[in-house]
Amino acid sequence: MFDDSFEAVFTHATIGIIVSDEQGRIVSTNRYARSLFGYREAEMADLSIDALVPDSVAPRHAQLRASFNANPQVRAMGHGRDLFAKRKDGSVFPAEISLSFFYRENALLTVSYIIDITAKKADERTVLEQKSRIEQLNADLEQKVADRTHALMATLHQLEQSKDELAKALVAERELGELKSRFVSMASHEFRTPLSAILTSASLIEKYPNADQQDKRLRHIHRIKASVNHLNDILEEFLSVGRLEEGRVEASWSWFDVPSLVAAVVVDLDDMLKAGQRIDTQYTCSQPVYSDPSLLRKIVVNLLSNAIKYSGENQVVHLTARCEKTSFQLTVRDEGIGISADDQTHLFERFFRAKNATNFAGTGLGLHIVAQYLTLLGGTIELSSQLGEGTTVLLTFPHENDPAY
Repeated sequence: MFDDSFEAVFTHATIGIIVSDEQGRIVSTNRYARSLFGYREAEMADLSIDALVPDSVAPRHAQLRASFNANPQVRAMGHGRDLFAKRKDGSVFPAEISLSFFYRENALLTVSYIIDITAKKADERTVLEQKSRIEQLNADLEQKVADRTHALMATLHQLEQSKDELAKALVAERELGELKSRFVSMASHEFRTPLSAILTSASLIEKYPNADQQDKRLRHIHRIKASVNHLNDILEEFLSVGRLEEGRVEASWSWFDVPSLVAAVVVDLDDMLKAGQRIDTQYTCSQPVYSDPSLLRKIVVNLLSNAIKYSGENQVVHLTARCEKTSFQLTVRDEGIGISADDQTHLFERFFRAKNATNFAGTGLGLHIVAQYLTLLGGTIELSSQLGEGTTVLLTFPHENDPAY
């Protein structure tokens, strides 16, 4: 079929070469092809090329062969598909197949070049497996990095929270220290004055043993009682703050008459009035209101006491009560020493005393307690003041009219 030089190339080629005619009969094979498919030379001479393709492809291989015969071209087979060839023992192996052709005596002969790519496929699988493993390792690593990053961010967040909490704790500790200092300073001053008065009056009583000195004894007894009442008021304010901050004070709602409550408070405070002072009251409340009369009484007592204390002799303290359908208002206005704008921002803090009030008795707890009571009653407070011109306090409380009226 070939001359001697080409015969040697054909015979000793390191790929399988099979020559077949248009009917698919094998015309010639080289040594490598016979070894690849497991046939002897004589066996392959009697075979059709169709015997070398897998059973799954055999039914349409004749059609593929006819298509090639109609338009023979030098080309690789497969075009992106995996190809397989079948050995004599029926086993299959992956193969790369290229086709060529030539004519002999006007007859078309097809040349098939076959390479066993089992090792190549194994290498590809190994590469793919390694790639998959590397991708999985990368994914695991990225997940670990993400987890570590998340854990680190969580730790940083916790550290920031701890830092904020520590800062708040330090601020609270500092405020507590300041409160303790202010409490000690205030308590030592406020307790010393009435205690000194009690001690002095008790000592002076001993100097008036005679019956005709009864008026002098009564005057000192009155001072002792007043001082004891003052101490009792101070202790009551301390206890009220403690109960409020522990949440042990609750509003007890009921219907009551505002003018009657205010009138009773005015009578109780009559002994506090300085020479020429008076409390002027005005009411526009014809119906009972729904609130806590006990807490409201304490609020009115505190505000009127402050107005009396910080007003001079012969000055008037004004109290106005106005009741509407869904709210009622109390206004306390005095003509006293007034409060500076700077001090007004701190009035409701514990133990705070305005700069111009240091010469007046007081704990600095009254307005703080008033603000807490207002919160329990759902009320609001508005304060306006000018130094030397007096102070006006407006309280607003929600309520509903008594349905019986």
